[in-house]
Amino acid sequence: MRDFRLYAITGEEFHPGKELVTVMEEAILGGADIIQLRDKNSSKRELLRKARALRELTRKHQVTFIVNDHIDIALAVDADGIHLGQDDLPLQEARKLVGNKIIGISTHVIGEARRAEAEGADYIGVGPVFPTKSKADVVDPVTTAYVREAAAEIRIPFVAIGGIKLHNVDEVLAAGASRICAISEIVGSADIRGTCRKFLEKMNEYQGG
Repeated sequence: MRDFRLYAITGEEFHPGKELVTVMEEAILGGADIIQLRDKNSSKRELLRKARALRELTRKHQVTFIVNDHIDIALAVDADGIHLGQDDLPLQEARKLVGNKIIGISTHVIGEARRAEAEGADYIGVGPVFPTKSKADVVDPVTTAYVREAAAEIRIPFVAIGGIKLHNVDEVLAAGASRICAISEIVGSADIRGTCRKFLEKMNEYQGG
């Protein structure tokens, strides 16, 4: 998969009155280089509509497009990959369905990260680092201690996620993260493009970019 630094996930509840594609395009123009469609409430028909629109957008800007949970939707729109949680279809079974498409796995402890890496995940999510309101079924925060563990041991790409804001991202970067995911801080921002650029500026400070 193409490497990435700033991962933006959809969260329509954080931008009422704004079109999904408009919001996500602003994120891309600000520097987000991987986009995930995550929607726990829409019907399959509505999910397909949104996925098609985001697939068109991401192709236009040549950024990676991931669909959360719904393998059928990802295949229907030829998304670049899927993202699965610990309670979703096992990685090895998902691989049979999606072939060489990207598979990302959410992890909350180092054992889950090790297993995902061993089973062939293309990347993992590490989190939630801080308390977050972006997911109803969220587990307890893993803190930056888990970020440090992943940075020390995991060799596939990992992205820190969960409650990450401009005011606390320095803690995550200092712990060893080189890829950041944000939801509400990006899509709920009055200046989406500017917020993404500020994240990247902070990342550059730590990574010498």
